[in-house]
Amino acid sequence: MTLEDHVGDIIRKARRAAGLSAEAVAQAAGWSPVQLSETEETGRVSQRPDWKAIGTLVGLHAGRLEAIAEGWRPSEKDLKVWRELRVVTSVRGGNTVNSYLVWDEVSREAALFDTGWDAQPVLALVGEQGLHLEHLFLTHSHEDHVAAQGALRAWFPKLLLHTSAGSAPPQHRNRPNDFIHLGSLRITNRKAPGHAEDGVIYIVSNWPEDAPPAAIVGDTLFAGSLATGFVSTELLKQTVREQVFTLPTETLLCPGHGPLTSVAEEKAQNPFFS
Repeated sequence: MTLEDHVGDIIRKARRAAGLSAEAVAQAAGWSPVQLSETEETGRVSQRPDWKAIGTLVGLHAGRLEAIAEGWRPSEKDLKVWRELRVVTSVRGGNTVNSYLVWDEVSREAALFDTGWDAQPVLALVGEQGLHLEHLFLTHSHEDHVAAQGALRAWFPKLLLHTSAGSAPPQHRNRPNDFIHLGSLRITNRKAPGHAEDGVIYIVSNWPEDAPPAAIVGDTLFAGSLATGFVSTELLKQTVREQVFTLPTETLLCPGHGPLTSVAEEKAQNPFFS
């Protein structure tokens, strides 16, 4: 799976968050405005820029930004380590979104994290694995993450919804010290504002054979990048530092878009942090 954000996406996000014009960034880079526009649009770099000047101006780590331009990707993750975790992708209008299905291998109790656009891939996997889908955890209420909620709840009327959205029934709202058990697995949550007001991160732990925790981070961050800070980019960065980077370094990070990554890789390579 390719990165959700190429180097041009990253520069554009940081530039806009800093309130800078394309002309100012192009000048710092040693590019023409046309060259910057092409890079922001396609991710292609036709002429090596002054990465340090770009990074200093827009608040990115220059070396990490250059590494992404040169092809950095997180390592391929072997999900055999997390035997009961599957990535479910769905696409609409060019927008590919990840949902995650997790279950207990003995009881077959299952939980879905976000719905994506389409219920059918989830229904197929639930049937294939002989699962009892009991929980739906939403990372936030943006349409691409909740679009199939109605269809899934029609199939599973007793599906228990977990969300921080104010419109959810009170008994379903996440609480700071919740410990949800899924067979032997344990699910906790952390607030994650910045991209969305109701952002939540879910941590699944107590895997068989002492596999590392898996954190379903929604649009809090992507491999090598950061989501758009619709609420506040600074708040989103604070969320990552306090709620993601404080997890064990071997924690598997499961973003809402793009490939799987890890706390260690994002601490070492994400250009939004230094």
